[in-house]
Amino acid sequence: MRILCELRAAAAAAAAATAVATVATVAAPAAVAAAPEADLAFHGHLWMNGRQMVLRMTPQNHGPVGVTDATVRLRWSVPLADEQQLPAECTRAEARTVLCQTGALSANGRGRMLTMAVRLKGKPSEVTLGIDTVWGGGAVDRNHRNDRQEVLVLDTGDGYAF
Repeated sequence: MRILCELRAAAAAAAAATAVATVATVAAPAAVAAAPEADLAFHGHLWMNGRQMVLRMTPQNHGPVGVTDATVRLRWSVPLADEQQLPAECTRAEARTVLCQTGALSANGRGRMLTMAVRLKGKPSEVTLGIDTVWGGGAVDRNHRNDRQEVLVLDTGDGYAF
């Protein structure tokens, strides 16, 4: 009798473990599917002349899903002047950093062009601008070759494409 009770307890424990494993197996793909994938990219031009740098940049989403909004970080290698006239979709985050919203980006679509002129502190002969996505609208971006860039700009007035 005692052996029969132990076998029943072992069978019940095995059934419970199987049920837990089945629930975990079913729940795992649902969690992965909850994070849509987008491929954000930023392309544009930079110019520097004296204490001013001009940026024209267009965000893109190579898909496969659209995003309702994203945030791009622009980080200069030198501090920006204290007073700036930034576009409405941008805000100053630190002495060298500006954050900008892209707006909605459909899959395989382009967003609106972002244009800004920032004033730099001092008169540097060269500046590096780092560009990267800090928020992708809840989507996962596994391709960081096109949404993380650094562009070196010399004080020549020449345009630099990225």
